[in-house]
Amino acid sequence: MAGSRTDFMQRFLIKCANGILLVIIFIGVPAITGAQLGRWQISSAPEAQLLMSWGLGIAAAGNALAAMFLFKSKQRKLCWEWAAAFGGLLGIQYAYLHGHLNFDWLKRSLLWLQKHF
Repeated sequence: MAGSRTDFMQRFLIKCANGILLVIIFIGVPAITGAQLGRWQISSAPEAQLLMSWGLGIAAAGNALAAMFLFKSKQRKLCWEWAAAFGGLLGIQYAYLHGHLNFDWLKRSLLWLQKHF
């Protein structure tokens, strides 16, 4: 019984820590690097992108290291899943920043919807 409770608490801690990392990376970093004066953006967008990339990379590496050295089976699998998720997000961000992925289709779809409804 005590082992089950410990496993649950470790998995819960892993999920909470990674959820907090996601919030910091995707909400906190843009908020602290996005200085505005009225309607003018006066901060550096590349700086925010670089910080987000580093955050995703560090989170993926941290989860991979935790999976390799800190936890046993269930927690190890969860850490590998989080490492893959952060790595996937890093790959998507890289593709977007280098022009391999765009959202023009979404813009066209929303404009079409706005025009027709």
